Amino acid sequence: MKYVDEFRRHDLAQQLAAAIQREANPQRQYQLMEFCGGHTHAIFRYGVQDLMPDNVNFVHGPGCPVCVLPIARLDHAMRLLHDHDVILCTYGDLLRVPASGRNSLLKVKADGADVRMVYSTQDALNIARDNPDREVVFFAIGFETTTPPTAVAIRQAHVEGLKNFSVFCNHVLTPAAIQNILESPELRGMGSVSIDGFFGPSHVSSIIGSRPYEFFAEEFQKPVVIAGFEPLDVMQSALMLIRQLNQGRHEVENEYTRVVTRDGNRKAQTLVADVMELRRSFEWRGLGLVPYSALQIKQDYAAFDAEKRFTVPVIDATDIKGCECPRILRGVKRPTDCKLFGKVCTPENPMGSCMVSSEGACAAYWSYGRFRQTEPVQEMQA
Repeated sequence: MKYVDEFRRHDLAQQLAAAIQREANPQRQYQLMEFCGGHTHAIFRYGVQDLMPDNVNFVHGPGCPVCVLPIARLDHAMRLLHDHDVILCTYGDLLRVPASGRNSLLKVKADGADVRMVYSTQDALNIARDNPDREVVFFAIGFETTTPPTAVAIRQAHVEGLKNFSVFCNHVLTPAAIQNILESPELRGMGSVSIDGFFGPSHVSSIIGSRPYEFFAEEFQKPVVIAGFEPLDVMQSALMLIRQLNQGRHEVENEYTRVVTRDGNRKAQTLVADVMELRRSFEWRGLGLVPYSALQIKQDYAAFDAEKRFTVPVIDATDIKGCECPRILRGVKRPTDCKLFGKVCTPENPMGSCMVSSEGACAAYWSYGRFRQTEPVQEMQA
């Protein structure tokens, strides 16, 4: 299969591993953060970390929109269900994320609330069309990748005059999170980890391009390589980061040239800019309040903004005691550092969002047995 099989070849992986071994300076450590959860899963699924020298380490970042959603936003959605009897539509991963009191959308659905899993924004629109006497709220979540479909849905609802459809907007922005991480005291020498370079997210960059990362490379003197999701993508990107660090460079390079350009998808960017604007601040799980890190619906489309259509009280929520998900999202801890991991916290009984999401670091550790040394690693194709 083009653009898949050829990026999983075992012989090329061995060649890349040998090149990394030759070029990694044994006198230094390389701490490389993969921002995107898709990279984390690729690393563990294919055993990429096992092909690295001991001094090349992958640090897991907050690149999972389900994981970084704060508990309070889930509590808000549940209040919409309880106080306004809406039909709440959202993507599947979000249903099992623990909210306050270990409640979840799946549990309130079992108790009778009308929560429906959808595969696209068009599904949510169809539900609104089929239920004209009910208020339908789409619980929108995601980075820049899933924002354009939400904007399309809002514009469609506006054109159709679909008065019973609204969006609970939780779209967040990657560059602001990267800046927050780089400015964090924990990641600037005062904590347990430092970051030498970043794997730029793949799908996000297909929308926004590589240009937005140029500021971070220059301002914080950290190299960024936009990396694809396949194992050879990750390995080639690691080699590119190592070369930059060895040469004292801090630039933005694009390994994922088959998808990502410098300017990104201009049409998608224009569409989002027409419907949405920056919020002054937004809470991220693990990062706290991050300035200008999320989007809200513009006044021109306020009729489709669930936060303006319905009254939802301010909610102060805290993470489950003992759950290290916030620190895992900052790259300060690994899943195996959490005392709950693999004991009371499992995919069947998650304590935090990192174990629920298909892109979460804890789910990656669990799914591919990285905490059990006897477990075999799925091999790349020969």
